[in-house]
Amino acid sequence: MNFQTEAQKDCYQKVAEWLPEIYDRVSNPFADIPTFSLQFGSATVLVEVRPFKQIEAVIYIWSYVVTEVEVSSELLRFLLLQNDDFRFGGFSMADDGDIRFHVTLLGSSCQQNEFKLAVTEVLESADLYDDEIVKRWGGRRAADNLFDDLN
Repeated sequence: MNFQTEAQKDCYQKVAEWLPEIYDRVSNPFADIPTFSLQFGSATVLVEVRPFKQIEAVIYIWSYVVTEVEVSSELLRFLLLQNDDFRFGGFSMADDGDIRFHVTLLGSSCQQNEFKLAVTEVLESADLYDDEIVKRWGGRRAADNLFDDLN
């Protein structure tokens, strides 16, 4: 595993201990990158431990929700209004228009209950909103792209 800072390594080890207690289907899809993958319904969530300013680490929890969607003002308004309702995290959009849901936590002060709530928010939100967005605005659920790649 390649770590850029000691804080990143310490945070990764903390998260690695918590995940099996919280979720039973956890994998590390990249042998040398401090990242975990979780599956829930149609959502795949990545938990990345990233260095931050040499003395800290952040836990970036995210999921693709919908890809290949045509971005419209109506869709953007929907995403922004939904962001106001979330306890943790919110929607974001990649340069190519792919919609993601994410939460970022400060690694050194993060407690297990906070981590669990944040991961659950991302898993449940991605799983819930992918169907609604595709139904209303088109595109593909991120899980559909994964399943196509496997076939």
